[in-house]
Amino acid sequence: MDWNAKEFIWLDWLVMLLGIACVVWLVYRAIKKDKEKMKGADSQDYLFGKGEPWYVIGMAIFAANIGSEHLVGLAGTGAKDGVGMAHWEMQGWMILILGWLFVPFYQLLNNKMGKIITMPDFLKFRYTKKTGSWLSIITLVAYILTKVSVTAFTGGIFFNYLWGLNFWVGALGLIFITTIFTVIGGMKGVMTMSTIQTPILIVGSFLVLFLGLAALGGGSIAEGWSNMMAYCETLHDGYGTTHMFHWEDINASGNPDPLYHEYPGFVVFIGASIIGFWYWCTDQHIVQRVLGQQKGESNTEVMKRARRGSIAAGYFKLLPVFMFLIPGMVAIALAQDPSSGITMDITNKDDTDGAFAMMVKNILPAGVKGIVTIGFLCALVTSLAAFFNSCATLFTEDFYKPMKKGLSEAHYVLVGRIATVAVVVLGLAWLPVMRGMGNLYSYLQGIQSLLAPAMVAVFTLGILSKKISPKAGEWGLIGGFVIGMLRLVTNVITDTGSKVMEGGFWDATSWFWQTNWLVFECWLLVFIVLLMVVVSFFTPAPSKEQVEAITFTPEYRKQIRESWGVWDIVGTLGVIALCGLFYAYFF
Repeated sequence: MDWNAKEFIWLDWLVMLLGIACVVWLVYRAIKKDKEKMKGADSQDYLFGKGEPWYVIGMAIFAANIGSEHLVGLAGTGAKDGVGMAHWEMQGWMILILGWLFVPFYQLLNNKMGKIITMPDFLKFRYTKKTGSWLSIITLVAYILTKVSVTAFTGGIFFNYLWGLNFWVGALGLIFITTIFTVIGGMKGVMTMSTIQTPILIVGSFLVLFLGLAALGGGSIAEGWSNMMAYCETLHDGYGTTHMFHWEDINASGNPDPLYHEYPGFVVFIGASIIGFWYWCTDQHIVQRVLGQQKGESNTEVMKRARRGSIAAGYFKLLPVFMFLIPGMVAIALAQDPSSGITMDITNKDDTDGAFAMMVKNILPAGVKGIVTIGFLCALVTSLAAFFNSCATLFTEDFYKPMKKGLSEAHYVLVGRIATVAVVVLGLAWLPVMRGMGNLYSYLQGIQSLLAPAMVAVFTLGILSKKISPKAGEWGLIGGFVIGMLRLVTNVITDTGSKVMEGGFWDATSWFWQTNWLVFECWLLVFIVLLMVVVSFFTPAPSKEQVEAITFTPEYRKQIRESWGVWDIVGTLGVIALCGLFYAYFF
């Protein structure tokens, strides 16, 4: 047997099939036990899950974030642009804001409203019903365009490079399997598979990293790291891809940094933080992991577990750069050696997108390929299932229940499952469109940069200010979304501002469609904040009930203080310190 075969052999397939069988059995066993405890279907248990240990919450948050866009897009971006995209991944510090700031607010609203809230619930309560309804619409559209479709799309690419599987077979197969899993398993199934796949994914990805560095360094990991850094420093006209900040400088040969347009100076950090704030602190897909942690417990215990789960997720979030992005950098360096089996042209998007799959195929020994692939398959299914589940939650809790009150819990569970299938159909309908829209990861971040400013402004001002009026939130969310979608239309027409468009209309609006996407995102946030402040001067102030909902009483402050201790602070400072060290090394 050739243990170093650069392809899947019978041992890999056998290990993978046995592993999948074990995963299916463990998930089935967990769901069966959970149903016995529930003694009947309950829509909130199906959609939100029951109280889980803090480490399970942390792994679930981490697993919900890891999808095929990381296996394909992040590794591909690492091969092409190095650590420039690391700003979007080195955000463990942002998850701390969820645990320390937003969890107490969400729990406070849970108590006042007598139920587990969704993000639209919060906006309906703090602003207007129309605001919450618009958030549901925007979120569902965003999930279909940037989550479900993207995960399926990149999953098809990953399977194509790993096994030579036809793109559509891989993408459709992933959606089909995930749909069945989500409909049957609900949130408990997602939580259980997250617990299983997280350690496999972490160990497998680091095997790819270390074995890849060893191959690059002739058996020495340290030498491999030096060789990787040395080669990547020669890319992009000598400016290199080993630093996170790019400046509008001219080098000795008279060429500007080609990555400045994509990652302009410190603006890249601000822009990435805006997207991160929306995603980690206000997105239903992530927040749902902590909203369901209140089964018959005191506020103190709920906040303690949710916060510690967020801190744990902060540490996990430090890993994807090393799990996916840096292996992409290793892959582009290994591609210079024909004997590595990796062939890659940095100017070819398809080649760089296949970086991680090629690393798995050519670097890992026989048998280990199968084990690692199990973790990756679980990650794809878990991530996609989490999106499906969140969509079902939004539709059931925010649209269907208010219209059809008093029906059985089993009926609401069925409606949630039907909503999941509907999301799948819409995601499939969008896939052919996505295939013709150029660079996938740029498309994904570009869409998020247009949606995030409105979300950040509305949630932040709604929680921190008692003077922002209900109508201001409505104007801010709808106005920001409309402006963002107009920019998206011009992005499609002008290929994100790269095409030269001439004529009266295009000349007059060049500032709108040619401005760098990160700069546009920052100014859009400023505009929405100012709009909300101005509207608040001319519209009725929030009611006493709305203000009290975001006011911490002395008793509630006491419960918050009792929910954290010295180890929570130590853990938090550890996340911040590690993020700082990474920035210092790759500055």
